Amino acid sequence: MRTVTLGPAGTYSHRAASAVADGEITFRESVYEIVDSVAAGDFDRGVVPIENSIEGSVTETLDALADLEVSVVREVVTPIRHALLAQTGDFETIASHSQALAQCREYLEANYPDVELEAVASTARGVERARQDDTVAGIGHPDNADEKLTVLAEDIQDRTSNATRFFVVAGPDERSPAGGKSTLVVYPNENYPGLLLELLQPFADRDINLSRLESRPSGERLGDYMFHVDIAAGLYEDRTQEAIADLEALSPDGWVRQLGSYDVEHVV
Repeated sequence: MRTVTLGPAGTYSHRAASAVADGEITFRESVYEIVDSVAAGDFDRGVVPIENSIEGSVTETLDALADLEVSVVREVVTPIRHALLAQTGDFETIASHSQALAQCREYLEANYPDVELEAVASTARGVERARQDDTVAGIGHPDNADEKLTVLAEDIQDRTSNATRFFVVAGPDERSPAGGKSTLVVYPNENYPGLLLELLQPFADRDINLSRLESRPSGERLGDYMFHVDIAAGLYEDRTQEAIADLEALSPDGWVRQLGSYDVEHVV
């Protein structure tokens, strides 16, 4: 099975993908490109980050899931252990993914307040920069250390419980109604007092727990939003389909996208 994720090799996305892939893993430089390549049928599976316990949702993933026709077939949760890696202790720049830099904000402000922070495409790309340039340090998993890079500090994330959820995406024809969780994207194409309450009521009426609710700009006009919803119920359940029918009735000029149901796997 052909799998694509965020590269280069050594990213946390790569670690998550390695836990679920049964074949070769290919890398891309952006989340949108990963989802787009799966939607186009170039790959069977894509592994993308959806939410971090410190920094929250990954907006690029939310937007890609709303824009492109794919399904969510699995969720992988993995702990995030950040380390500072460099050739020496004397460096001028710390490079990593913007999420990783944000997750280590307290450590960086306390220990390297005058060092320039550089956001790059992935944690592995930052480590690669550090491997090529002794004036650069990278933030990534400590397993990225080698004969050239030394771990200067481990577990530098602001919270020891730091973890990231990853979605495994597939083509739309692989959407499954079976699983303990489901993800929906709702675009009501409306804006009036009480709209959000009306959109949530169908779940409350049927005792369906919402595990995540995010709003994102629709891109159509200022102040117009779509909603990403994770629920603790499967699409196979009558109560879920009844709730979705209510959402569709509330969105006659919009749409409700069912990304699928899936189970959650925790990996180290």
